[in-house]
Amino acid sequence: MMGVDIGTTSTKAVLFTSDGKVAAGQSAGYPLASPTPSTAEQDPDDIYRAVKIAISHTMAESSINPKDLMFISFSSAMHSVIAVDSMDKPLTKSITWADNRSEPYSERIKHDMNGHDIYLRTGTPIHPMSPLTKILWLHGEKREIFNRTAKFIGIKEYVFHKFFGEYIVDYSIASATGLFNLENLDWDDQALDAAHISPDRLSRPVPTTHTIHGLPVPLARELGIAAATPFVVGASDGVLSNLGVNAIKPGVLAVTIGTSGAIRTVNEKPLTDPKGRTFCYALTEKHWVIGGPVNNGGMIFRWVRDQLGSKEITQANEAEKDPYDLLTEAAEKVAPGAEGLLFHPYMAGERAPLWNANARGSFFGLALHHTREHLIRAVLEGVIFNLYSVQLALQELIGVPKSIQATGGFARSALWRQIMADIFDQEVTVPESFESSCLGAAVLGMYAVGTIESLDVVQHMVGATYKHQPNPENVKIYEELMPIFLSISRKLGIDYDRIAAFQKKHLEDI
Repeated sequence: MMGVDIGTTSTKAVLFTSDGKVAAGQSAGYPLASPTPSTAEQDPDDIYRAVKIAISHTMAESSINPKDLMFISFSSAMHSVIAVDSMDKPLTKSITWADNRSEPYSERIKHDMNGHDIYLRTGTPIHPMSPLTKILWLHGEKREIFNRTAKFIGIKEYVFHKFFGEYIVDYSIASATGLFNLENLDWDDQALDAAHISPDRLSRPVPTTHTIHGLPVPLARELGIAAATPFVVGASDGVLSNLGVNAIKPGVLAVTIGTSGAIRTVNEKPLTDPKGRTFCYALTEKHWVIGGPVNNGGMIFRWVRDQLGSKEITQANEAEKDPYDLLTEAAEKVAPGAEGLLFHPYMAGERAPLWNANARGSFFGLALHHTREHLIRAVLEGVIFNLYSVQLALQELIGVPKSIQATGGFARSALWRQIMADIFDQEVTVPESFESSCLGAAVLGMYAVGTIESLDVVQHMVGATYKHQPNPENVKIYEELMPIFLSISRKLGIDYDRIAAFQKKHLEDI
């Protein structure tokens, strides 16, 4: 069985045996164009080619008989928008989740269009990431393109149309648009009115288990598969990551830190936050993933490496080591809490829990006794403090979690894993599966084609590589610092807007 994950920087295809073991896998990358600080676009045809390359190369690597491939099931990044005309030609690039050009329109929806009511029904916080705000931005700033658009679609919809000639969107991706009513499982009238569109300009919503057969024979040959191979539409990468790390039971959190980060748990019914801090996206009609995404994860550690880690970079080159390992060793020399130094990691704006694209990073408590090593430790702790602030919002909705499944590049660092266990005051387990979204897609595919009756089978496929218990002494230190961390970001809301306006003005002058 094959899981395919269409991500922000690459597409991965992984072939699994029925017990979840990896048999083969390949990936193909593509660039992210950012000609301005607010722009983040990709060529949809680059991504389509990458999907074909990843599938065909995985099949070639495996050498299996194409008839032995049970199905291909898909995962995809959320929130992308592509405008296509009546001839199915793209009028725009794929506008990704990271594109912030619609920020003024998200504010308009919040304040002038009953944005909070729309959020409560659709589960997607009002933010520039959402297709709702992107479509409104196209209406306001690119009217000629808006008027010529026959469909507003996401990248997975684009790929499936290339494969099968029809526009369908799974409930999971649809639930991340800000346009989909979670209770009715259909497009939301008020959200459509806000975006100035009718339902016929969007794809047809289908369950995440929706399956299509009959790939054109020439395309099947190009992919190295049988034309009769079932294609399962699948879901979004976030919810499938939860499934792929066995975090689908109530009270189990999946915490991911890659370039960005997220914290998610599963509920049996749609659940939104009266304060608007969390998302709610579909996995199946009986599995709803609630949580919050953060912009600032591993990219902040990369900033530390580039701006503060020249010494470690030189040493790593000489010793053939990873500079991140050396930076972590430097942070380990500093006691938990960095002797009263806090870092707010909002260097790329922030989604949850602030939902403020103008938020900015800061060190607080800096004193003469602090060294470069304190700065490094404070950054690692600040990323986890921020994720924990999202957990506090979740806790108001579902109660205290029982355990944490931690994934992403950060999980390679024993120090960072222990910081998470101490700040969350929970056991942290690192699952054995590193291709969680692909495995989640494969398990959902098994459910879709009827080879399993429950998604719980994933618990037999996912092992554990590391476990960390919270250190009681460290927990006390972080419990003392956390209220200060929260208080600062709440007080700086207006000043975030002011400093962001200053930066935008002077960057434009440059």
